[in-house]
Amino acid sequence: MLSLTLRLILVFSCVGLAQAQDEPNPAVPVDPVTPETVQPANEVRDSEKSTLESVKEKAVEWEEKTVEEVSKLAKKVDQEPMAKSAAAGILQPIYVVAEALSFPAFHWVAFALMASGVVSYALQLVLGKLIVLSRMGFSFKEIASDVVGLAISILGLVLTTQASAENSTFTQSPFAVISATVVGFIFGVILYFWGQSQELQAAAGRAKVMVHR
Repeated sequence: MLSLTLRLILVFSCVGLAQAQDEPNPAVPVDPVTPETVQPANEVRDSEKSTLESVKEKAVEWEEKTVEEVSKLAKKVDQEPMAKSAAAGILQPIYVVAEALSFPAFHWVAFALMASGVVSYALQLVLGKLIVLSRMGFSFKEIASDVVGLAISILGLVLTTQASAENSTFTQSPFAVISATVVGFIFGVILYFWGQSQELQAAAGRAKVMVHR
């Protein structure tokens, strides 16, 4: 009888310990995971879109204000007598040079020069930089200079073509256009080789300086 009683006590004790281990620890609170506690991905995307839209709106607003301020400043400057005299002083030498260069072949020469600039700077940016990179040389200044030179040459070529169409018969002569293009291409290739040799020499000099350091 005593042994049976001891066995029952042991069984109930084991059952009580097992239930105590299965119960959660009240000292460590566990927050239940519910749909309200998890931020949906759609809400995150909406917040990012709203942020981008606000940034775009601010950029547009800043641009409008800048344009408005610049236009106001331009109107004030245009009304100033000193600004008018300064502009006239800048344009007067250009008018004098334009009158001196008003010979029949002026637009042919201008077109050939602008075409040579386009060819030279385009080759510098494509072939020249690849050759310099193959020699382990690189310069952001040279790239920026060539980009600016190419932009100026393209703009000059466009303006020359427009001016010649309005003020001369250059664009009406296929021979004049083709010959100016050929001469400009040849001269541009020559300028490219000159510029490439100078850039390679500069890259070699930079490499020597780095070695001595």
